[in-house]
Amino acid sequence: MNVSFFDQFSSPSLLGIPLVLISMTFPALLLPSLDNRWITNRLSTLQLWFINLVTKQLMTPLNKKGHKWALILTSLMIFLLLINLLGLLPYTFTPTTQLSMNLALAFPLWLATLLTGLRNQPSASLAHLLPEGTPTPLIPALILIETTSLLIRPLALGVRLTANLTAGHLLIQLISTATTALFSTMPLVSLLTLLVLFLLTILEVAVAMIQAYVFVLLLSLYLQENI
Repeated sequence: MNVSFFDQFSSPSLLGIPLVLISMTFPALLLPSLDNRWITNRLSTLQLWFINLVTKQLMTPLNKKGHKWALILTSLMIFLLLINLLGLLPYTFTPTTQLSMNLALAFPLWLATLLTGLRNQPSASLAHLLPEGTPTPLIPALILIETTSLLIRPLALGVRLTANLTAGHLLIQLISTATTALFSTMPLVSLLTLLVLFLLTILEVAVAMIQAYVFVLLLSLYLQENI
């Protein structure tokens, strides 16, 4: 049976039942369980410190009205971070390589930020569609351009996350396949490709963290525009 490089991105299933929900809920097992004490061990201390750091970074550009979104944005950041990192392990599936899932995360949250702005300050939100001092003949064209750029924001969020993770996984698989194929014929070249694979894996760990942060940071910036 011929195996394609893109088979790793197909959703796994067992007896016709998709297992993507299990892969999405598995990161929750890594979070600390409920306890009577705030701090139970060093791991929970490290986790609380990281959550506090992420919350501060996301809430810094927002005013007090935007702090209501702290729980949603921080939870989304940790969720994406854990899924991206766990997807780098061998024989695992990364749900964030699916455009449908990323759009399902991006579109409702983007729409919520947009509706928040239209409800709280409709004039200021609609003013973003027409820059101040625009010449009269250019008004229809600029409104159309700004509206298009506004509507493609959730698509850009989903495609950016999907493309970066998909490209990284494909590169890792290509180089690992080359390392295995060259080991018997050209061991020296195989060792060099193995070194490249090691460096690429480190890069992909950084990309997994950065893309999770960028996804949530852009949502917080969209929220800032509307509050």
